[in-house]
Amino acid sequence: MLRPQDTATRERKSLTGLWQFALDGAGEGRSAEWFRRPLTGAREMAVPASFNDIAADAAVGDYVGDVWYQTTVRVPRGWDGRRVVLHFESATHRATVWVNDAEVVSHEGGYTPFEAEVTEHVQAGAEARITVVVNNTLSFQTIPPGVIEDTPDGKRQRYWHDFFNYAGLHRPVWLSATGRAHLTDVSVVAGLDGADGTVQYRIEAQDAAGAQVRVVLRDADGAEVATGTGARGTLTVDNVHRWAPGDGYLYDLEAQLVGEGGEVLDSYHQGVGVRTVAVDGTRFLINGEPFYFTGFGKHEDLPVIGKGHNDAYLLHDFELLKWIGANSFRTSHYPYAEAVLDCADRQGIVVIDETAAVGLNMGLGGGIFGGQGYTTFSPETVNDQTREVHAQAIRELVARDKNHPSVVLWSIANEPESDTEAAEHYFKPLFELTRELDPTRPVGFVNVMLAPYGKCRVSQFGDVVMLNRYYGWYTQTGELKAAELAWEEELEGWAGEGKPIIVTEYGADTYPGLHSVPPQPWSEEYQVAYLDMNHRVFDRIDAVVGEQVWNFADFATTSGIMRVGGNKKGVFTRDRQPKAAAWALRRRWRRDD
Repeated sequence: MLRPQDTATRERKSLTGLWQFALDGAGEGRSAEWFRRPLTGAREMAVPASFNDIAADAAVGDYVGDVWYQTTVRVPRGWDGRRVVLHFESATHRATVWVNDAEVVSHEGGYTPFEAEVTEHVQAGAEARITVVVNNTLSFQTIPPGVIEDTPDGKRQRYWHDFFNYAGLHRPVWLSATGRAHLTDVSVVAGLDGADGTVQYRIEAQDAAGAQVRVVLRDADGAEVATGTGARGTLTVDNVHRWAPGDGYLYDLEAQLVGEGGEVLDSYHQGVGVRTVAVDGTRFLINGEPFYFTGFGKHEDLPVIGKGHNDAYLLHDFELLKWIGANSFRTSHYPYAEAVLDCADRQGIVVIDETAAVGLNMGLGGGIFGGQGYTTFSPETVNDQTREVHAQAIRELVARDKNHPSVVLWSIANEPESDTEAAEHYFKPLFELTRELDPTRPVGFVNVMLAPYGKCRVSQFGDVVMLNRYYGWYTQTGELKAAELAWEEELEGWAGEGKPIIVTEYGADTYPGLHSVPPQPWSEEYQVAYLDMNHRVFDRIDAVVGEQVWNFADFATTSGIMRVGGNKKGVFTRDRQPKAAAWALRRRWRRDD
């Protein structure tokens, strides 16, 4: 699947804007065939955006079940005889789509794209009605998992991840056109050979009998630096300009499908960053040089629009990363919008790319977010069907993000149960699958405190060790000296594994404007002291090759006594104002400036 773009042979039309929207609390819309007519009693809804916070109505904000979106689009007259595709960058958590009266596609998974060819259902120059039913319910057979509970207030979605279950059409929707003969996939793998670079490419096409593939690689100034023919091949770039952290240099690979008469039937452009990634003992190498991660776990989370993509906030967040001296982030806890990775590519920001497999740990749910009484892995809970859904999420993540130079590491789960035999059996084939899909990047998962050093049975499969630890917050709260001793003792154990260690979460909830002498939990002073303690520990352990604070910014969660207006571990507020910790991190991460 290729993301829609405008080229010499392709066109796209954005469906961003106001759609019609209706809740389906009775679950009758499918059987009543709401897609056949304009939605009755609908309100307007922004796309892209989460639907939850747009309306000043708790019945919308906490809604569980089917919601319906509908719009009309006029197909450009110039698309007559063209192949027409309807493309969704995501729909959370699943969707079924109709064009006019025809069902065209269904998709499971809330953070990866899907599309359908709709040529037979539309007419150039005419309007087409597009109807989407989006469902936000979670079960033990979804990624992430959850359960529906009946309460005196009605159905409630219960889940074990610590961020709000925003839903809807969060990312752009496109109508696009290509020729009947068209390219369907572009894959690149870059390498280095001394001062030169190599770009292995693989191009796939459909309805292209008699056509040939031609590729042209251009530098950032548009100068041609290499060419090739055939669906597979390797290009050599003399004196290559490497993609590197802080230097997001991109070449442009144009793949062309050329007809028998020499005419270009289809053209697609793929950015290429020439760099290598490797693990060598306890070192994480980019372009053969040791790399130390500084940055954050983030969330796609904004006031009003929830997880809806917003270009202004995208750019502002990257400016704040630059201001604070961060060189990386993790897409916690789901694949982010493709525009986010495009920006990371251009700006030289390193990314740990994560699936939506969060909440696969009933012990954690009971320990922090309230007792729940389930067993994580069992025939009735997380089971073989769940693992297949998880595997498909990995396939779709790798297929979408394989060409991004910013992505240096796959994270296939966050904080799952990992100290049991059942966990070992569940995860082993998922690690094998990820390496089969992409042998060029390291693979890991994020370990939680409930499976400390010596107890985890899943870390054996990872190329790196990623740890979420809250010594001084969830344990030894307010006792930073005791926390420092316990944290260093555990880290020394992990260091003996001989793998790089990235601390992917450490943080303390902090209410902005709350101050105390001496530092007390929830104050800005305590957040700074807490981070300083962690940094002293990291600096004494050579195997630690990264520190990513939890979190970049405050974010929304489900309500509960553990959360005051959401999770407040951000070093920026939800509207991106700095707490004292942001200045402290800036001093640490930019001390060489």
